[in-house]
Amino acid sequence: MLVRKIVRAILAALLTTLVLSGGQASAATAPAAATERTAAPTILTYDDGAAAEFTDAVKQGVTVWNDSVANVELRPVEQGQKANVRIIADNGWPRAAVTSLGNGTVYMGRQATDQGHNAVRIAAHELGHILGLPDRKPGPCSSLMSGSSAGTSCTNPYPNAAEKAEVERNFSSRLAELAGVERRLVFQD
Repeated sequence: MLVRKIVRAILAALLTTLVLSGGQASAATAPAAATERTAAPTILTYDDGAAAEFTDAVKQGVTVWNDSVANVELRPVEQGQKANVRIIADNGWPRAAVTSLGNGTVYMGRQATDQGHNAVRIAAHELGHILGLPDRKPGPCSSLMSGSSAGTSCTNPYPNAAEKAEVERNFSSRLAELAGVERRLVFQD
């Protein structure tokens, strides 16, 4: 407990020093998103070896997220290593079993694609759960996390600005983690 208080005090002093040395002009002109970015992205690995016919859709969904956010990057797992995310094709409805932020299993359920839903949108949506986003149903096609509620005609696999910002915050500065800030994420599919 004492160590945590000391770390918090040191971090507060460091942040105050950084703000004061940067001056008001630079602090006022810095974009909000840039202040939340980490020095290097968190690397999450994924294993799509059991994705079957969804392998290309998963790769496209990964590319969508890698092109959309800076604080986290999804990469294929190296042989012999354990992946953060396993991707499995099955006959059920698509879902994500999230064990913790950045970790879990994505099930690319054939039931949704059989009904006409877009596989790339499904992959990006389910990866969104792994990245800490909840469902936002019902919702418009412009919201990736609206999922199937946007209908089968919706093929948009891209997160909107709010969804991108939430993922950036989820994987932002490790200073918050060192200071003991808790993150509580709830996922419902």
